Amino acid sequence: VQLQASGGGLVQAGGSLSVSCVASGSIFRIVNMGWYHQAPGKQREVVASVSDSGTTNYADSVKGRFTISGDNAKNTVYLRMNSLKPEDTGVYYCSAKVIRLGEGYYASTYWGQGTLVTVSS
Repeated sequence: VQLQASGGGLVQAGGSLSVSCVASGSIFRIVNMGWYHQAPGKQREVVASVSDSGTTNYADSVKGRFTISGDNAKNTVYLRMNSLKPEDTGVYYCSAKVIRLGEGYYASTYWGQGTLVTVSS
């Protein structure tokens, strides 16, 4: 299973940006997908997640500003980031909890390569 993230870039504080991530490979079912943020010199932290049933969860720091959505048919997750702040700067990684074809109900977590978001003040 491979995850390919795209989007990101440079934006001024208060601006908006979108990132997306598509999963491919021997996928039977994607249980959930999510986005993680790793600021420079800090640990990776969860930003938001969405389950295959559409249930979403957000970190307190992004509630009301970020919106996660998923397209099950396209094995894709999107993150719309509004009202961006300089502290949102960092690498955004997508992850997916996937049940692969032929592996019953066993799910594994996969990671994308990350995409850089820079918010200037």
